[in-house]
Amino acid sequence: MEGILYPLLGGVIIGLASTLMLISNGKIAGISGIISKVLGKFSLDHLWRYSFVLGLLFGALVTALAFPKMFAYELKFSLVEAIIAGLLVGLGTSIGSGCTSGHGVCGLPRLSLRSFVATMTFIGVGILTVLVRGLL
Repeated sequence: MEGILYPLLGGVIIGLASTLMLISNGKIAGISGIISKVLGKFSLDHLWRYSFVLGLLFGALVTALAFPKMFAYELKFSLVEAIIAGLLVGLGTSIGSGCTSGHGVCGLPRLSLRSFVATMTFIGVGILTVLVRGLL
């Protein structure tokens, strides 16, 4: 049951959090956009973004301490591959004007055509990457 329960619970929490953020302050919970502002010049207008990122980090820490089994897995790629993948994801979110959280979690429920195209692109490239990686 754990194999189904954790992802389901995580999805519900993400959906509720993004809905609450949109309703409470009219902001989209697009992580790449939030992070890009946090990494830029400090501004008091970005306090909600700093809080959001700290909440993500704190939530991950609490989850790792409370449920260490969730993090007991072996990565099947090198550090260099992880860095390259991270840079490519960053480039893709810049080109696509957002990431899966902004487009998939927040844009699709608002019936955004742009978010639909972006999300289908993310999924398609993810499938292609898994297939190519499996062949190597």
